[in-house]
Amino acid sequence: PGSTAMLLTTTPSLEGRPVRHVLGLVHGETILGANLFRDLLASLRDILGGRARAYESALIRAREMALEELQHRARLLGADAVVGVHLDYEVLGQAGGMLMVCATGTAVELMPQDTLPLPPPPLPPEFS
Repeated sequence: PGSTAMLLTTTPSLEGRPVRHVLGLVHGETILGANLFRDLLASLRDILGGRARAYESALIRAREMALEELQHRARLLGADAVVGVHLDYEVLGQAGGMLMVCATGTAVELMPQDTLPLPPPPLPPEFS
């Protein structure tokens, strides 16, 4: 926890890192308003077959902001990872002028790597 990197995964667990405690559901949301001039340029690029880089940049920024908020809330719970992360994207407002990104997941505390349980000893030959 703290300043160390927060592990995020869409899977329900992290291989080789057992969960010590499930701390609860965490979320992060962000809503970005689209600027009219950028919308007009993006529409023109779409008509001409180019990529709408302004929209791509806004989408990336919104996703990063939602994940940062998710991590912040997980750290407040003492988590060092968030499992089962799901991202949801919605267009809001009249004429779709706003982009909303929601990130949800389960904050967990992982077993420290130096205290992972040892594998069980092998069975004697008569039991194998």
